[in-house]
Amino acid sequence: MYAFDLLLLLLQQMCVYLIIAWILSKTTLIIPLLKVTIFTSHKLMCYVIFAACSIIGSYLGLYIGDAIANTRAIGTVLSGFLGGHSVGILVGITGGIHRYSLGGATATSCMLSTIMEGLIGGLVHRYYIKQMQINKLFNPYTAASVTFLVVILQMLIILLRTKPFANAIALVKNIALPMIISNSIGAAIFIRILLDRRAIIEKYTTALSTQALKIAAHTEGILRQGFNTHNSMHVAKIIYQQLQIGAVAITDTEKILAFVGIGSDHHIAGAKLTSKPTMRAIKNNQVVYADRNEEPYQCSMSINCKIGSVLVIPLRAENQQVIGTIKLYEEKIDYLVQLILL
Repeated sequence: MYAFDLLLLLLQQMCVYLIIAWILSKTTLIIPLLKVTIFTSHKLMCYVIFAACSIIGSYLGLYIGDAIANTRAIGTVLSGFLGGHSVGILVGITGGIHRYSLGGATATSCMLSTIMEGLIGGLVHRYYIKQMQINKLFNPYTAASVTFLVVILQMLIILLRTKPFANAIALVKNIALPMIISNSIGAAIFIRILLDRRAIIEKYTTALSTQALKIAAHTEGILRQGFNTHNSMHVAKIIYQQLQIGAVAITDTEKILAFVGIGSDHHIAGAKLTSKPTMRAIKNNQVVYADRNEEPYQCSMSINCKIGSVLVIPLRAENQQVIGTIKLYEEKIDYLVQLILL
């Protein structure tokens, strides 16, 4: 098979990955991939998604003799890139063992190279975290460059371990360029899809914040009658009905004045403020978004609370001094349940 024909076939195979990524981007399952996270549930979802991608890459591979030209490196590299070294190694081992089970002259070489791909992705992740350059992990050019490198290393491993050497040379000449190009492009486009999804979520968060403030402005007359529990509850109910979100709270700088929605059994008017995002929003006079991903969030009143994220918007007096907050809540997402339902 000519290299150009193989490249076209691998690019077609790569499109399967991109279709999967696009479908996932339309669901909440993609959320753990959008930001660097330390949460076990998010890392588990990264493992499930990218291990599946690695295995699919092998199954859809094109047989060249008893070797397989494939786009497996996309899922394996990105698992370490986005999930860290632990996820990268686990996906590498999973994808590597699966590739070994398919047999062939390059089975051992491909198993070792798959583990290496996940490890290198994880090391790149660790490097950029230490350098405080998290955005580099969501750069399509960085993803393409790292994938470019690991596929070259895969070719070197095949040359070193596959016997006879003449067959290894012939194989690498045939598959190297198509695999390097298709895997590198695929990794870059996958990251680009994630970036587009992030942009949509950020726009949604900004729009939600703006809309909440507009609603609060329209109800300003109510609050002018007194910034108290009764009037705040009236405003909270209006915002809750208009935005159709999990819950809404209004606070002053010390306590909850009103709460409507999920968690109303323990978020009670009069309770003292203990939430770190809320205290930071008041102290710094800034909007704070905590979604259990890049910004940790756990309800400070109950470990069993169903709330999973909060957007805290400072309420300011005419002198721009913070007098309280509007808090918009969303329910926790069970990623494993969503995966099963999908």
